[in-house]
Amino acid sequence: MAESCFLYYITDRTAFAADEPTRRRRLLEKIAETARAGVDYIQLREKDLSTRDLESLAREAVAVIREAQRLASGPKPLAPALLINSRTDVALAVKAYGVHLRSDDISPHEVRAAWEKCGAGALARESLLDVPLIGVSCHSPEEVRQAESSGASFAVFAPVFEKKDAPDAHPAGLAQLRQACQAGIPVLALGGITLANAQSCLEAGAAGIAAIRLFQENDVEHVVRALRQPSL
Repeated sequence: MAESCFLYYITDRTAFAADEPTRRRRLLEKIAETARAGVDYIQLREKDLSTRDLESLAREAVAVIREAQRLASGPKPLAPALLINSRTDVALAVKAYGVHLRSDDISPHEVRAAWEKCGAGALARESLLDVPLIGVSCHSPEEVRQAESSGASFAVFAPVFEKKDAPDAHPAGLAQLRQACQAGIPVLALGGITLANAQSCLEAGAAGIAAIRLFQENDVEHVVRALRQPSL
């Protein structure tokens, strides 16, 4: 498909049919697998957790990503950027790369102001960048343009396709995705994405693919290889 395709794993530990300690362990194992496979971004999207539990899980995720990188054999992929869903305070506390905002959340400008006020900068990013990475969920081309004007790093446009577990969600379709991708920030496609239809999203202009089940329910290395295989 495209070697430069950005890949974004969005977590959902509740999809693991088990008790809470087991679900947490399995999620951390999947995060480690994702880190080893070379996925670009990971969004910790465990919205049901208390602040304390979310921060604890986020710290474990950071440690797991570092350990996966340390143990990687052969050429080491860049560590994925961990983003925390909607919680700038938690992202700062655990030194994550940034946050992912809902469409009705605070603005990226407010996140950047809080980041700067806390003096986190390079400590939070632990890389050459001293500003947070900010993704925004968008459901229309207009929302993507608003995210761009508000200072978002990238947008996640959804749902592109119909989702079997969300039959009431109206898919935006490839035409809307194509319009959204005309914005000046990268746009990642989300919603019903499979290996069979991902190429159509990239052809519509998407900079990459975001997904929960595509990564969480499959061998991540296989998914990454299939999505980044150069077109012949």
